[in-house]
Amino acid sequence: MKAVRYHAYGDSGVLAYEEADRPVATAGQVVVKVAGSAFNPVDVAIRSGFLRQVFPVTFPQIPNFDVAGVITEVGEGVSGWSTGDAVVAFLPMAGPGAAAEYAAGPAEVLAAAPRTVELADAAALPSSGLTAWQALFEVAGLQAGQSVLINGAGGAVGGYAVQLARQAGATVTATASAGSAGRVRSYGADRIVDYTVTPLPAAAAGQRFDVVLNLAPASPEETAALTDLAADGGAFVSTTTPGPDDAGRGVRTARVYVRSDGAQLAELVARVDAGDLKIGVGQRRPLADLPAVHDESAAGQLPSGKTILIP
Repeated sequence: MKAVRYHAYGDSGVLAYEEADRPVATAGQVVVKVAGSAFNPVDVAIRSGFLRQVFPVTFPQIPNFDVAGVITEVGEGVSGWSTGDAVVAFLPMAGPGAAAEYAAGPAEVLAAAPRTVELADAAALPSSGLTAWQALFEVAGLQAGQSVLINGAGGAVGGYAVQLARQAGATVTATASAGSAGRVRSYGADRIVDYTVTPLPAAAAGQRFDVVLNLAPASPEETAALTDLAADGGAFVSTTTPGPDDAGRGVRTARVYVRSDGAQLAELVARVDAGDLKIGVGQRRPLADLPAVHDESAAGQLPSGKTILIP
């Protein structure tokens, strides 16, 4: 089969579009014929070796841990799944990924693919949707009637977070650039702050929020200022720079580390099929373009929404 692999850490030049052995399902696994896989910015850091202590890979490594496709093989001990089933999954981040014609992964992380979107595009859902869900509800404990500030709402996780928070009955303030403001507004944000015109915390105009969700890179000083926007007894949750251990005023701080969860992913899929959750795809590219996608991501040149790689 064709795959994109790298045989050592390095810049995008280590990514090679080449022949690779087709995976075989071991016990507890399935093999999926890949319809599409999604690029994630963390793929760049993993490939570069910056995260080797957190996500140690085995060479040659196939990137892209978000996948959508059709099961072609079921391993020993797997129940509930059959060949021909269309599925989505958030594969282990340090394991062999889905930038290939076929990918293997643990059956426990699978969910049936949404029926209302193109199968390849469904690869934009798993890790970003799960990050938003776990950050808002497991970590922050967001409830109906509360207020939430989502900093970085123009990104993939931010788009899902706006939709999920609004559906949960929260009042949503979102930061977004002019280029993504329309999309974020369509997701249900009650107020949009253009951070390029009036950055936080000045744009908050003294308002504090029950939950502050930070999805954007931030310096320690910026993180402290964002933490201060959490209301007394509220929560500051970040996927990037963590807040201070003792923020005072009863504010809880936490950093989000997303995990695969087939049941939660199935709930997100159900919302997609019900028309309650929109999947944001920025572009579709042939798999051989993956090195260029890494470079464009590093240069900040990718469009809003997920980039889907098609084998």
